[in-house]
Amino acid sequence: MRHTPERHRDAADRMVKDIPGKTLKRYSSEDKIRIVLAGLRGEDTIAELCCQEGIARSQYYSWSKEFMEAGKKRLAGDTSREANTGEVQSLRREARDLKEVVAEQTLDLRLLKKSMIGDGENIE
Repeated sequence: MRHTPERHRDAADRMVKDIPGKTLKRYSSEDKIRIVLAGLRGEDTIAELCCQEGIARSQYYSWSKEFMEAGKKRLAGDTSREANTGEVQSLRREARDLKEVVAEQTLDLRLLKKSMIGDGENIE
């Protein structure tokens, strides 16, 4: 089987397109807070801090703005927050379980009503 230049080019293009997804570093909220607080301390310049952490200065300023906005909301008494995926899944499971309990109790109640009437006539 002979390799054509087009096949090599396609493989190279796919490899180049995959690079950002494989090299993109994800920062946890704790990492973001640590970096923003280090910048606020002022021990190093923002440029030096960003270079050490491997982030762009625009990224630092974006995190800093989010950090300040969240602090401002919290100090103003706004305690609402967005739920994370685990919390949402847990709440959905709980809602499903509660719906099942309600359905079972409704069925039990209907059966009880029918048995009290005796002839199976619907009293609703």
